[in-house]
Amino acid sequence: MKRFIAYSLLTSVCAIPLYAQVKGKVTDISGIPLISANVYWAHTTQGTSTDSEGKFSIEKPDKSSLLVVSFIGYENDTIPVRRKDEDLSVTLKSGMLLDEVQVVERRMGTVKSRSSVLNEDMISSSELARAACCNLGESFTTNPSVDVSYSDAATGAKQIKLLGLSGTYVQMLTENIPNYRGAASPFALGYIPGPWMESIQVSKGSSSVKNGYESITGQINVEFKKPQAPTSVNANLYANTQLKYEANFDANVHLNRRLSTALLAHYENGNKAHDRNGDGFLDMPKIRQYNFQNRWAWMGDHYVFQASVKALDEHRSGGQDSHLHPTGNNPDGQELYTIDIRTRRYEAFIKQAYIYNKEKNTNLALILAGSLHKQDAGYGYRQYNVDQRNGYASLMFETSFNRRNSLSAGLSLNYDDYDQHYNLQNRKDRKPIRSQESETVPGGYIQYTYNWNDKLMLMGGLRADYSNRYGMFFTPRAHLKFAPNDAFHLRVSIGKGYRTNHVLAENSYLLASGRQMVIDPNLAQEEAWNYGVSASAYLPIAGKTLTLNTEYYYTRFLQQLVTDLDTDPHAVYFGNLNGESFSHTFQVEATYPFFRGFTLTAAYRLTDARTTYNGQLLERPLTSKYKGLLTASYQTPLGLWQLDVTLQLNGGGRMPTPYQLADGNPSWDSRYRPYQLLNAQLTRWFRHWSIYLGGENITNFKQQHPIINASNPWSPNFDSTLIWGPVEGAMYYIGVRFNWNK
Repeated sequence: MKRFIAYSLLTSVCAIPLYAQVKGKVTDISGIPLISANVYWAHTTQGTSTDSEGKFSIEKPDKSSLLVVSFIGYENDTIPVRRKDEDLSVTLKSGMLLDEVQVVERRMGTVKSRSSVLNEDMISSSELARAACCNLGESFTTNPSVDVSYSDAATGAKQIKLLGLSGTYVQMLTENIPNYRGAASPFALGYIPGPWMESIQVSKGSSSVKNGYESITGQINVEFKKPQAPTSVNANLYANTQLKYEANFDANVHLNRRLSTALLAHYENGNKAHDRNGDGFLDMPKIRQYNFQNRWAWMGDHYVFQASVKALDEHRSGGQDSHLHPTGNNPDGQELYTIDIRTRRYEAFIKQAYIYNKEKNTNLALILAGSLHKQDAGYGYRQYNVDQRNGYASLMFETSFNRRNSLSAGLSLNYDDYDQHYNLQNRKDRKPIRSQESETVPGGYIQYTYNWNDKLMLMGGLRADYSNRYGMFFTPRAHLKFAPNDAFHLRVSIGKGYRTNHVLAENSYLLASGRQMVIDPNLAQEEAWNYGVSASAYLPIAGKTLTLNTEYYYTRFLQQLVTDLDTDPHAVYFGNLNGESFSHTFQVEATYPFFRGFTLTAAYRLTDARTTYNGQLLERPLTSKYKGLLTASYQTPLGLWQLDVTLQLNGGGRMPTPYQLADGNPSWDSRYRPYQLLNAQLTRWFRHWSIYLGGENITNFKQQHPIINASNPWSPNFDSTLIWGPVEGAMYYIGVRFNWNK
């Protein structure tokens, strides 16, 4: 059955007192019981609700064998039931939009969608706890598909890489709303605290057209903790050997049967200066952050409403530090080179939905969202100040004609405005330049899904959008899933994606470099095709299931913004693609529970990403050729102790073209070598709290001299952006979690 828009799932199903025979328990992907979830037989009026422990029992009628489970804020699940005495365990996926039916497999906190037509993984809160996740950027330690690395060592900017390409080609969503665009993107991975997240959904390749046209290599959607979930209070305290401290708190309360609210708070302080390699430059910037979110939910029988407001204040400071130079000056008498980035960000959204017909899953939803991002940044004498305003609206309609055919259609509007003041010259006498750019994009989509008994699924969608900068453009996407039995699933996808460039906003961290920024004034809209095929096998071995996944993706650009670091080692050129640009990725992954409490996962990925630079087709710089991952998790029989270990093997890659020093040697090596990382964490669980300690990069590997010419940051040879590996050595941490659920 086609699921409702997730946050607008119906809550009223007629409950008839029967002598139930089919039993089960309903939870979210974190294992938290869902109270008052609706359980009913498809095409009947026979239903019930889960109790305070998430349990239910219901008699099986003769005329229906499909059991539907729904809960507001979560996507429906439809389960085939053959026997009248089955005992079911049902896990509902949280989200906003409805896609196909989800049958999931729990794997060490990661949920692999088995019925979805998309190649999709869900990272649960339990998986985030395994990584001692402090923010979104630290959430993918155990994920073989997503890489997170520093963009530069001076500002601490991070980027995601998916399918061998930078994070700008991944559509970032929060609760299925496009977010963290433009000026927010260099530091956005640090704006979402780990304890706030209920789950992360990673969709590879071309995704659904519902959320827009910007997904080229995939989508990453973050779901926050919901106010309508069972009442709870949670706290998390964290400290590490780099003298970074964090405090997190969240709580929700049900004001009445329909209305609930939640408060989420985060404080981060990493204001200790570190210079382990003694180059006179901070290894990483000092960071202080305050982050708050307030959420509201009204859950009616047919009408639901959700709203949220969020505010962030962050200060980053780096460069040379007075503690390293007590005189306040460098030895040569020059001023200290400092980096100072102050950010204030405000977000809000409203979601409303009305359910017209629960049997046909007919729903109408309206989403309104907006953000204001204010950033004042100084890099020596260089400056980039920006006020970015974003507005987003989406009207969506969904219905199912019958069990096999369903339709989704909608309209959307996105508005971006950038008010920029910048100085790209590292000179004190230059006055800032002001520029303003904006883009308004109205559009619409239609998407059709055909489902033949979950054995063959076809989903096709088409978007039409109009940009006031680039005119009309169309986004076609198609997906196929073939599952002749429970042991083998095959998926094929093809789709197109587009992206508008905001060069200064998205690449402001490059100002922490002596390179001159040269930007083509006539940049085209980026345009690319993505093709993907994946296969999954579930093989019974010794009474357990061996899970195998293989996948291949090919991304080919028709138009692309090329960031050229090769033509001139003292400049970075931004221009349109003149030649070929593509990425091939192949990945294989295996998971097997060897014995009770112990699970092992191994994965390996090959990447071939090439772009034409100044007439030469070259490997994309700072992109590893391969990645290997081995993760092991063991939990004692009573669940009191848990040990998690992750070994990561990262392949070598190409560096941008170096220049020649006065002694005839190159300024840096033309390639970087492979390296290994080891992370481990031990957790002791108690009834309402837990204590955990662990280490990251235990092998203590770090890139030697990550900052080029750090002794003279005012020179054109200075560069902090050529980062290919860890810039910090081994780090150890300890934390305490408190959890109370009503």
